[in-house]
Amino acid sequence: MSSSVSDIRTSRLVFTSLMACLVLLGTILFRIPIPMTQGYVHLGDAMIYIGVLLLGKKQGAVAAALGSSLGDVLGGFAFWAPWSFIIKFAMAFAAGSLIEKKSKTVSMIAGGLVMCAGYLIAERIMYGSWALAAVGLPWNIGQFTVGIAVALSAQPLFRLLPH
Repeated sequence: MSSSVSDIRTSRLVFTSLMACLVLLGTILFRIPIPMTQGYVHLGDAMIYIGVLLLGKKQGAVAAALGSSLGDVLGGFAFWAPWSFIIKFAMAFAAGSLIEKKSKTVSMIAGGLVMCAGYLIAERIMYGSWALAAVGLPWNIGQFTVGIAVALSAQPLFRLLPH
């Protein structure tokens, strides 16, 4: 393998790891508890969308899954980590897959809806009730909406990054 190919792979690995850390930090540093649930809203979704915009669907999804599940473990919600790993991976992969074909906003909304559906199903399984699971739905919609706004607002800064 040539040195330049190795350098590119190393660079992508480091950048994916950095985005996973930013997802983790966005998840645990900016938390607002959700009334009547054990959950909270956070800025991790903004970092997930930024990761997808910068890394694409595969590496963006890996960063989303790792950062979100680590955020659950380190933030005191370890029982959510397996769910978050799967749901946030699916969210990022869905958004990243559509970005190539649709507008960024539409793609991010689709990813957010995947996330909402995933947590609705997970909460139904964990709580045993669709009504209890639905309590968090408006909060999840608000969280991904704020995430989209932050990611799109930050996008002009991306051109400052080395390519």
